[in-house]
Amino acid sequence: MKNEIIHEGKVKRISGPIIRASGLGAAGLFDLVEVGEKRIVGEIVRLEGSSAIIQVYEDNTGLKVGSPARSTGRPLSVLLGPGLMGTIYDGIQRPLSALYEHDGAFMKPGDRGNPLDPEKKWRFIPDQTLAKKMADGESVSVYAGMILGSVKETESITCKIMIPPNINGGNITELKGEGDYTISEIVAKTSLGEEIPIAQWWPVRTSRPVSARLPPDQPLITGERVIDIFFPLSKGGTAAIPGGFGTGKTMTQHAVAKWCDADVIIYIGCGERGNEMTDVLTEFPELQDPRSGRSLMERTLLIANTSNMPVAAREVSIYTGVTLAEFYRDMGYHVAIMADSTSRWAEALRELSGRMEEMPAEEGFPAYLPTRLAEFYERAGRVRTLCGTEGSVSIIGAVSPPGGDFSEPVTQHTKRFIRCFWALDKDLANARHYPAISWIDSYSEYAEEVQRWWEKVNPLWAQVRKNCMDLLKQEQKLAEIVRLIGQDTLPDEQKLILFTAQIIKDGFLQQNSFDQVDMFCIPEKQVRLLEIIMEFHERAHTCIQLGAPMTKISSTGLKEGMSRLKSTVRNDSLGDFNEFEGKMRYTLEELERTYRTRSAM
Repeated sequence: MKNEIIHEGKVKRISGPIIRASGLGAAGLFDLVEVGEKRIVGEIVRLEGSSAIIQVYEDNTGLKVGSPARSTGRPLSVLLGPGLMGTIYDGIQRPLSALYEHDGAFMKPGDRGNPLDPEKKWRFIPDQTLAKKMADGESVSVYAGMILGSVKETESITCKIMIPPNINGGNITELKGEGDYTISEIVAKTSLGEEIPIAQWWPVRTSRPVSARLPPDQPLITGERVIDIFFPLSKGGTAAIPGGFGTGKTMTQHAVAKWCDADVIIYIGCGERGNEMTDVLTEFPELQDPRSGRSLMERTLLIANTSNMPVAAREVSIYTGVTLAEFYRDMGYHVAIMADSTSRWAEALRELSGRMEEMPAEEGFPAYLPTRLAEFYERAGRVRTLCGTEGSVSIIGAVSPPGGDFSEPVTQHTKRFIRCFWALDKDLANARHYPAISWIDSYSEYAEEVQRWWEKVNPLWAQVRKNCMDLLKQEQKLAEIVRLIGQDTLPDEQKLILFTAQIIKDGFLQQNSFDQVDMFCIPEKQVRLLEIIMEFHERAHTCIQLGAPMTKISSTGLKEGMSRLKSTVRNDSLGDFNEFEGKMRYTLEELERTYRTRSAM
């Protein structure tokens, strides 16, 4: 879309990415601005009389006072249409692969590139019901979100062409038939004079409207046992993964992105190191989609804003990502956003706030940090879309607190707006226990809401989950005593708690992403595995009450067997659990009979 210049002014002051320009007092807040001869993209963030404060999203090295500043009269927007999937963008939707071919490794200021290929033709198939009504001469009323037709974007994703959410009323007067069209071609017209192209623009800071909000009672299955069983996330839910350097935030997000049952994955690399983002950009195209066996990039969209890219583009990148997510949600898809990391995004806010000479709040962050976090996370949700289908946007944000200090402002404010907290533990990571999600510090407020779904999988889900978490809390208390006086002084009942807790850690919580069997665990296997471990604990506890020493239980070899079950029982052969379960019951029942007989003598 060509930018139309509405207001013109002059640059009066330059402070890094913050520019003061005169003559733009009549422009609107958050209007898109082009600055300098290279037409660097920026956004008006404050108006003061006849002057405007602009934050630019590109490198402005060499920009001079007196350079022109032109307002386009429209907000910063992204182009939505077929061709998004599999593309790598920066924070303002510039296609990095296309710019690399044009500019090389370093982008030149002012270079745009087309977000979507303007020359590629897509096969448009009109909605059959709508096309029949038009052919029969019926009057078809226009409503926001109305589906006009579809385009096969990839083998995994069909892009629906819809009436934009801001258009309502009138009738359809023209609908193109099946054919090949570019993204700018008009496929429908209305009686109010509206022309609907295949690709449409939408402002990134404005959430797309929905028909209704639905309860978050459907879990987002990730295949990670510690997440799905202990700290579940709902479709349309919000989660945070806080952790210090090296605790596995990015790798946990990668595992969730690959295995979760979302239809579309959007990964936002916000302020991460260049080498880490490079790993993402090289690994994701090679990942195989477990659903189709094809490339995962067919349903993945990447946004890359590394730490050496302009800081203002880092600030806007999460809005770009969530707007793209809402676009696919409105088609009826379930979308998962991986934001890595919101701490770097908050640091961008802090730098921009400082350059605008705003009063700092705690640790130098702006006072509006909580508001901005809320605006981002509140765009998640499971909804009834305008066209009547169900869709969702789930947001999983990584947080990188300095020194792993969860009391710092970004982590604390994030906890106010999310309902699922996967706290990463440095001690677990150092012990090579992955995922290093702490079962003590983490929590999920979705557990009760998804309970009904899980009980259809296994009616014992809630009970074994509660019993297991209670046992792990007891183990934590006993660990303090063991560090002081040693384990040998504990009674056998408490030794059993430590013994079972170790089985849970090794055989359930720990998961190997490189194990072909254990890298993904279906819900039925997850509950069954935990059910066997907790049954072992109950039977072993009965034996101890009858007088059996802990050494007899530990010498049965059941611990090693239970720790290996996750890797020996495949997702498609859950009946193999029965063989081990029978062996376990026989062994412990024999031990129980022996000591029951002795106690009766």
